[in-house]
Amino acid sequence: MDGTVLVADDDRTIRTVLTQALTRAGCKVHATASLVTLMRWIEEGKGDLVISDVMMPDGNGLEALPRIARERPGLPVIVISAQNTIMTAIQAAEADAYDYLPKPFDLPDLMKRAQKALEQKRRVTQVVAKTGEGLSGDKGDLPLVGRTAAMQELYRLVARVMNADLAVLIVGESGTGKSLIARAIHDFSDRRSLPFIVAQAGDLQGAEGPATLLARAKGGSLVFDEVGDYDEDTQARIVRMLDALPDPAPRIMATTQSDLSALMEAGRFRQDLFYRLGGVTLAVPSLRERVEDIPLLAEHFLSRAERDGLGTRRFTHDALQLVRAYSWPGNVRQLENTIRRLTVTSPEDEITRAEVEFVLGNQPAIEPLRQGGEGEKLSASIGRHLRRYFDLHGGNLPPPGLYDRILKEMEAPLLEIALDATGGNQARCADLLGINRNTLRKKITDLDIQVTRRRKLM
Repeated sequence: MDGTVLVADDDRTIRTVLTQALTRAGCKVHATASLVTLMRWIEEGKGDLVISDVMMPDGNGLEALPRIARERPGLPVIVISAQNTIMTAIQAAEADAYDYLPKPFDLPDLMKRAQKALEQKRRVTQVVAKTGEGLSGDKGDLPLVGRTAAMQELYRLVARVMNADLAVLIVGESGTGKSLIARAIHDFSDRRSLPFIVAQAGDLQGAEGPATLLARAKGGSLVFDEVGDYDEDTQARIVRMLDALPDPAPRIMATTQSDLSALMEAGRFRQDLFYRLGGVTLAVPSLRERVEDIPLLAEHFLSRAERDGLGTRRFTHDALQLVRAYSWPGNVRQLENTIRRLTVTSPEDEITRAEVEFVLGNQPAIEPLRQGGEGEKLSASIGRHLRRYFDLHGGNLPPPGLYDRILKEMEAPLLEIALDATGGNQARCADLLGINRNTLRKKITDLDIQVTRRRKLM
């Protein structure tokens, strides 16, 4: 075994036995009887594995698991406990403990579990390192970086599905890293030594297209990239291919930024293909849905730029606040490109708010339509914008009077579009909206809406 193990138990005998056994196996060991000390080590970045008792003099090991997961995502924790009840085991599982062993435990069994946990941690570290440097040598790949609840839930789902024989559909906006998630599932799985093939629509053309893809995959992983953009003929080819998979069959995954359900209802996506690809659906959140991860990602990209020889840069507080407040319609990819440009153009070590404003001023600030666009309900679109509005206040409440401000923002475009549709005829517009003509006139005045009368051919 290789790695550093943190042991926390108030029983000195157990600490001694585990320290000796793990040291003989080749590990470095830090042992303590204090939960506070254990958490300090974890916060300092020490340890590749934690073995912890539940009942400690200064706290409960199970209750510390969520905090450990926040501080060090992916750090495995083996829980040992003299409270040999099913509830203890259930609580350990619910808290995402790597493993649970009741006391008295069998030392050789614990050592095997510790070795397995360290091996998994090493694979995770290797994959995370690849995502930071670029998978398969491609330095343009996006990192799997994020501590928000949305990203942690995604990590957990990836861990659950990586060895399941189910098709995986990965959905998310452009630039969120959907292909990287597919790659991570492959690299974490038992198929990691087999090929990872990303297929485009053109790869399925011709009589030999599907057979050639399967031959290249060789039982590894086969990913259909942006499958929502495939035409009907290509979709039919995939259905026929999936119905006649060879043995060993590859793991099937697909990515899409489109709402396949909406496309299916519109008759633009085959129902049989939809159900074949949707064994498990993973939703990759946009940056607007994980605003708290933006500073972490920004720091990651600054470090990457420094490694690439672009110099050491840091954001001023005001500049970072502006980066955090921006809507990032191009998601992580746009954030990376922007920071890379700032590291090249900034003349000083500190990147200022004015420099960020200049770069962002030449980029779109509006949010893109969610997958499917026209299939999204108005309430869902409004909900996304409102959630982001609250997020941008950093945990504080917006100024009072929010109700009137939001209604005013919604009311103005509604009246403008209705007036345009009726050629500026206020009588027709009032009838269309179902309101009194005098009420409409007052709203036009209050909202300072310019009305132009013209003949409307409809």
